[in-house]
Amino acid sequence: MRIPRSALLAGVLTSVLLGGTAHAEAAPAFKPTLTANPVYKTGELDLGTCKEEQAAPGDLQDVKKYLTGVLGCLNEAWAPKIRKAGFTFSKPSFQVITKVGAKTGCGAFPGGAQALYCTRNNKITYLVSPGFLRQPDNLVLMAVLAHEYGHHVQQLTGMLDAGTEYTGKNTRRVLDESRRYELQAECLGAAFIGDVWHSLDRSHDDWYYLVRNNGSGSFLSVFGLKAPGEETHGGGANVGYWLERGFANESASACNTWKAPKSKVS
Repeated sequence: MRIPRSALLAGVLTSVLLGGTAHAEAAPAFKPTLTANPVYKTGELDLGTCKEEQAAPGDLQDVKKYLTGVLGCLNEAWAPKIRKAGFTFSKPSFQVITKVGAKTGCGAFPGGAQALYCTRNNKITYLVSPGFLRQPDNLVLMAVLAHEYGHHVQQLTGMLDAGTEYTGKNTRRVLDESRRYELQAECLGAAFIGDVWHSLDRSHDDWYYLVRNNGSGSFLSVFGLKAPGEETHGGGANVGYWLERGFANESASACNTWKAPKSKVS
């Protein structure tokens, strides 16, 4: 979850839900910063190894230590690619919270989110909820952090500044871009997981469980409707699609959602 345009999207969403769903179309034209960013040509991530710290169920400090360790791996994996693409690398700041409402730099942490990336201070804020504390070995912990780091990659490479500003009359365009940003972050996060996978000592069931949960769709899909989060983040099947692309290719080159047809970012 990113917060460059969160306030406007809340209002935009209502009008889209009332206005119906657009027909499938080819991808609209976007800025070269998005469609032809140099980061796509930097090759596979080559960190290869990321040691996961063991976290005891219910131990917040253990979970913090785990997440901090993963963040260190993400920095090591992406720094050479950002520099190779010709950009300046800097680490994101990071905080772990246990309650909704904490200060983030982009306002109070919102309910319904697990983590967010604030573009104003390049900070990742991660909510360690009771469910995460009970299951600190769940791959979702790493996947959520890797996703937010994907937004940091977008920030460092200028992509987050290349989106369309909301005018009140371009609702569909802004929501389409939001989905492309979010699905790209899913893919970038998965590229990291794919790169270090063989060092994690995990069963592939962990990965398939993550993809299946994201690809199962929502209850509303039974009625031909979209859940609110799907309007800004993409439907379950497409989340799964971009996760698999990133994981298999281990490279930003697999994550160019800006050239994808709308059927893959809906």
